[in-house]
Amino acid sequence: MRRIARTVRRMPNPRLTGRGGGLFCGVLMFVSGCLDALLFGSSTTVYGVLFLPVCALTAGWTSKAELVTAPVVVPLAFAVGLLPVADGNNGADGQLMGFVTALATEAGWLYGGTLIAGVVVAVRRVRMVRRRRRA
Repeated sequence: MRRIARTVRRMPNPRLTGRGGGLFCGVLMFVSGCLDALLFGSSTTVYGVLFLPVCALTAGWTSKAELVTAPVVVPLAFAVGLLPVADGNNGADGQLMGFVTALATEAGWLYGGTLIAGVVVAVRRVRMVRRRRRA
């Protein structure tokens, strides 16, 4: 147990602004989507699994003053990263239909990631309030 605690303490602890969190999450999901399309043939399951830890990191690294932005930027980043993964026919109409279909069929991953971000933010907020009351 102590070993895990030491490992966690050694991890970076950046504090992202609302925009920085959105940029971090969006870029990471777009890169994940591109890698998924390249390596796994646009597997939406792989993309969804990659989305969950990104949500937790974004919510964990957002600054205390802007905690409420994390659950907002996460679904936007999911959509940005889904662009290279969504299968569509040639042309703009086909790509749009593939994107909308992927959003509809992968809503479970989207809701799960948003829930993770919301829970992390809520826990951080409760801990902040408790510390403030003790002081």
